[in-house]
Amino acid sequence: MAEESWSNVRTVKAFSNEREEINKFEVDNTVVFGLGRQRAILQGVFGLVVQILLYGSMVAVMYVASLLYQNGKINIGSISSFLLYMLMLLMNFGILAAVFGNVASIFGATDKIVEMINIKPLINTEGGTKLPEEETMGNIEIKDLKFNYPSKPGVQVLKGISLKVENKKNRVVALCGTSGCGKSTIISMIERFLRSS
Repeated sequence: MAEESWSNVRTVKAFSNEREEINKFEVDNTVVFGLGRQRAILQGVFGLVVQILLYGSMVAVMYVASLLYQNGKINIGSISSFLLYMLMLLMNFGILAAVFGNVASIFGATDKIVEMINIKPLINTEGGTKLPEEETMGNIEIKDLKFNYPSKPGVQVLKGISLKVENKKNRVVALCGTSGCGKSTIISMIERFLRSS
């Protein structure tokens, strides 16, 4: 959410949508924080259970082995070899669990990608755009606009330009002029990416 907002900050600013993007980020951030907290709790409980079972089983094995040794049914070599085999099996099972965890995360990521691919957008852009039903009314007027870029205070880009665009149905207005005459600057100022000093 934050990455999309930052990468499209000009669009967000053009539509004065900062507060809505902040609210969306707060909601998404709360959800992510809740999921992260839940995951941390589950990992902690899982680690605790695994450690109890691991060391508990080792204690039980050593206790049973000591009883068998005292009764003369087993020797020290058999106990040592059994413990070494058990440790090797535990290490391999631990590696296998990590592999299964990575595979599960890959499946989770691909599931999200497939879900995004299958989303049907509300606005159908494949068959052409649809004009809004309600007409937007408004005029644009600029009076005696002067502008200097902060990096070049001695060079005046706009020298007292005045412009008025009235809203009329089915009308397209274009700014024409030579390169560097201030067309993009005027549009940026209308969209409030720049402001006059």
